[in-house]
Amino acid sequence: MTDLTRASIEADEIVFYLKKNQQLKFVNQKILSQKIIETAAQERGITITAQEIQAEADRIRYEMRLEKASQTLAWLASEMISPEEWEAGMRDRLLAKKLAQTLFGHEVEKTFVQNKLDYEQILLYQIIVPYQKLAQEIFYQIEEEEISFYEAAHLYDIDERRRHLCGYEGKLYRWGLKPDLAAAIFSAQPGELIGPFTTEQGYHLFMVEQFIPAELTPEISQQIIDKMFNQWLSGELNYLLHNQSDEQTV
Repeated sequence: MTDLTRASIEADEIVFYLKKNQQLKFVNQKILSQKIIETAAQERGITITAQEIQAEADRIRYEMRLEKASQTLAWLASEMISPEEWEAGMRDRLLAKKLAQTLFGHEVEKTFVQNKLDYEQILLYQIIVPYQKLAQEIFYQIEEEEISFYEAAHLYDIDERRRHLCGYEGKLYRWGLKPDLAAAIFSAQPGELIGPFTTEQGYHLFMVEQFIPAELTPEISQQIIDKMFNQWLSGELNYLLHNQSDEQTV
């Protein structure tokens, strides 16, 4: 058996591994994206302070229950990074977040109002079965009150997790559903049986427990900012790559 306990990995081995597994392009684009963020932040005078990095480190340590410095150092060693590299990573993430807030924070309310329907939510229950005849039979049994929706989900759903939860899917946004499903589900009444609908997964029955009106919460605000920022960053990256390609063909 080959002894690899003292083996080290050279930089060119890492590059070769990324190339042969078609991952180098992804890493390259991530690096270029960080350069775009750095440039945009510098142009706007955006910086990250040592206090902000310390606060982020404290937050991560609290979440991971790394109460002692020795625990943090052991975790960093297991991740094969130094404390300085960890701080550099936190700085990059904080810088991206601060830049995103600067670029798009003022547009959140307007974007929310323009797309308010997308942020409506429901508490949804679902049953998926493999056969149309079974779905139709369950539909009639529930309609005739021979069985409850929850009992049917517990007995017949194809997914073990959903069977245990009696069909509970959780809190979903309108945009998280296919347009035809969203139209039918959001036009129903609470407790109304909806379906069957056919997808590649099988035959679906739905029931909405509660409709939750759209509200601009801090979580929604961050989602809007992140989406706009990622779209902006993708555009900047494509522009940069396009220019690089043009220069190489000249």
